[in-house]
Amino acid sequence: HADKGILFIVKNYAGDVMNFEMAAEMLPFESATVLTSDDCAVVNSTYTTGRRGVAGTMIVEKCVGSLAETGADLQTCKALGDKVNARTASIGAALTSCTVPAAGRPTFDISETELEMGVGIHGEPGRRRETMREADAIVTDMIEAILTDFKTKDLSPTHQEALLLVNGFGATPLMELYLIYNTAAKLFAEHGIKISRSLVGNYVTALDMAGASITLCLLDDEIKQHWDSPVHTAGLRWGR
Repeated sequence: HADKGILFIVKNYAGDVMNFEMAAEMLPFESATVLTSDDCAVVNSTYTTGRRGVAGTMIVEKCVGSLAETGADLQTCKALGDKVNARTASIGAALTSCTVPAAGRPTFDISETELEMGVGIHGEPGRRRETMREADAIVTDMIEAILTDFKTKDLSPTHQEALLLVNGFGATPLMELYLIYNTAAKLFAEHGIKISRSLVGNYVTALDMAGASITLCLLDDEIKQHWDSPVHTAGLRWGR
């Protein structure tokens, strides 16, 4: 489909943005970019100007990929990607750092009695370092951050259908991810949000980091159609 152009889906990190801008300049045909920025933890962070792109990027990729397979043009695909990004909010919490193989040591130091609330997927600092608490209390704070973010964007999730993604950072057991999902789903339901689609697992990881993120995407008919469409990849497989 190169004759129809290339759509870059780029997480909002300075290095990523710079490299994809350079790639676009080298292309002999049209291109466009969807810049994902679903992380509601912080506005600016290490390696970023503005909000970071995190686990919500996968939802953008799935939906835009589905639309592209129908033969939609470049700008139509970009418009869907921008819409999904705008209707998505994420926040993560980490119990340990990740260890980049080339460095051979943890990216940051954190004690066994602490957690980093709002951590980035590369180990960037979050909102705050705090004392470890029960899982329900941690998830409650994460849900409040997501709901507050939608309010600032003038999007009310109440009485809307939504996709809930609980994403592991790489070293969190699946059982614990389902525990997070259970609490998150209950809390969203208390706010009148109908979780009609869900996904739990390790999808946007940070190597060996222990922790997880919660992502809420507000659905409409178009987003549901392309999320539900058949997919057969290493990470996602459903439909015929």
